[in-house]
Amino acid sequence: MRSAQHTRALEPAAALPATQIGPRLFEWGSRTYIMGIINVTPDSFSGDGLLVTEAGRTGAAVEKALVQARRMAAEGADILDIGGESTRPGHEEVAQGVELARVVPVIAAIHADLPDTPISVDTSKPRVAEAAIAAGASLINDVWGVSADDAMARVAAAHAVPLVLMHNRAEARYDDFAAELVADLRAALDRAVAAGVPRANLILDPGFGFGKLPEHNLAVMRELADLRRLGQPILLGTSRKSTIGRLLGGLPAEERLEGTLATTAIGIAAGVDMVRVHDVLANVRTALVADAICRGPRH
Repeated sequence: MRSAQHTRALEPAAALPATQIGPRLFEWGSRTYIMGIINVTPDSFSGDGLLVTEAGRTGAAVEKALVQARRMAAEGADILDIGGESTRPGHEEVAQGVELARVVPVIAAIHADLPDTPISVDTSKPRVAEAAIAAGASLINDVWGVSADDAMARVAAAHAVPLVLMHNRAEARYDDFAAELVADLRAALDRAVAAGVPRANLILDPGFGFGKLPEHNLAVMRELADLRRLGQPILLGTSRKSTIGRLLGGLPAEERLEGTLATTAIGIAAGVDMVRVHDVLANVRTALVADAICRGPRH
């Protein structure tokens, strides 16, 4: 006879207000949303950058991005995240003009081709974010969202678009990692709200792989459920990250799918609302099963 103790699905968090991102309404808590990554860079850590050389970047890269965007949309991506500057460890900062030349034509082309698919711009430069919004982006994804500078929040407020605030630090130094992660994200929320961004337009990302050692990244996964007390949707971006490679014996980025899917399933069990991924179809299928277990089957 079985014990009275049994495995229970995660208790539902308090209902969060839905967020309008471009043409779609994201109803948090109903299911896990999938953000597909399109890197318009020559040096992406994941090996999927669409720029092999600088030559012809606005021609060949746009065509490659369109092919990738159509495939991801067909596979079930709910939103596409376009970035023109690598954020891998040791990357070189890209000049604003170069980043603009990379992302704006791609965003404009994808927006024209897939008008029902929301587009996010992955940038830390306010001017790039403004140009991306003019080209068709409807979400700003800022990897330095916890910095003291509120310029990006003011752009989001001025254009009435949602903003992802990602946790990051220049150095991975912490006295109490879990407490400081929450405190940094809460302070970023307060700054963004003070800058005029409605709370319903703010999404938090704990920054797996950014300003953290491998042990911090694993702690992020363990602390995900606790982040829900901040009262905002949670975006998780673990796809193909180096910590996963280390856990798999040093596998290269293109061989980290199974490890990524493990973090997707664990993240969903902890209550995350969106996952940012390179491999859309596999993560869509993982989310379908994990959502059915944790939130109930979709109707």
